[in-house]
Amino acid sequence: MGMLGIALAFAAGLLIVYIICKILSVPLKIIWRLVVNALIGAGILFLFNLFGGLVGITLPINTLNALVVGVLGIPGVILLLVLKLIL
Repeated sequence: MGMLGIALAFAAGLLIVYIICKILSVPLKIIWRLVVNALIGAGILFLFNLFGGLVGITLPINTLNALVVGVLGIPGVILLLVLKLIL
C-alpha cells in the first residue's frame, strides 16, 4: 500500500469519527480532540515502524491498521501492538 492509500485510510477513519460525532451531536471541541488524537496516533505508528525495526517489532501499515489508528489514535497503536505481541 502506497502513501496515498495510507493517507486515504487515515482520512476515512477521521471521516467515520466525524460522522458519528455529528450523529450524536458531540460538541466541536470533542471532535477536534479526536482529530488531533488520530493525527498523533498516525505519527506514532509511522515512527514506531521507523524505529521498531531496530528491535524487531513492526506494525504493518495496511488499511485495517490505518483505520484503527485513525479512529482510536494513540490507544489504537497500543491496541495493535498488544495484538501483535499476543498473536
